[in-house]
Amino acid sequence: MDSARSRGVLYVVACAAPAAADVHVLVVLAQEAGWQVHVVTTPMGAGFVDTAKLERLTGDLVRSTYRTPDQPKGLPPADAVIVAPATFNTINKWAGGITDTFAVGLLCEVMGFGVPIVAVPLLKDALARHLAFGRSLADLRQMGVRVLFDPDAPPQARMPSWEQILHELHDLIGDRPSEE
Repeated sequence: MDSARSRGVLYVVACAAPAAADVHVLVVLAQEAGWQVHVVTTPMGAGFVDTAKLERLTGDLVRSTYRTPDQPKGLPPADAVIVAPATFNTINKWAGGITDTFAVGLLCEVMGFGVPIVAVPLLKDALARHLAFGRSLADLRQMGVRVLFDPDAPPQARMPSWEQILHELHDLIGDRPSEE
């Protein structure tokens, strides 16, 4: 991939699901593809990631709470967003505009700016069958979010690889990286 080319600012939003423990893999892949990566987690998601490792990789704080008025703004404007893994709670609050966490508030805001977003839900079968979840996915898709979720896939195969997720983002923005 062309790592010398700058693609812009990518927010990676991670929620409280087991796959978040490996989100550093996505960060490295995105950086190799030329993205300046900033990581945001939900409050519960913060416990699933290696914050110190992510901060070393990105050179930036991992954010999970709203800043206080005396703190400087810390995130540059996003050019793209990947939300992975995205939980039942985050998907439903995001689609409903309930911004009680920094992560969901940020997602609602960047949607308003028309920033390309790829969302990758990862949740239990029982939650995936909940009517609110299906409506929320439909609402997010209608608002322009590319949702990667196959309800017919077995639960262990629902989460695409980090490479596939990044390729989906590049497809979405019409800027697919070259293959080596």
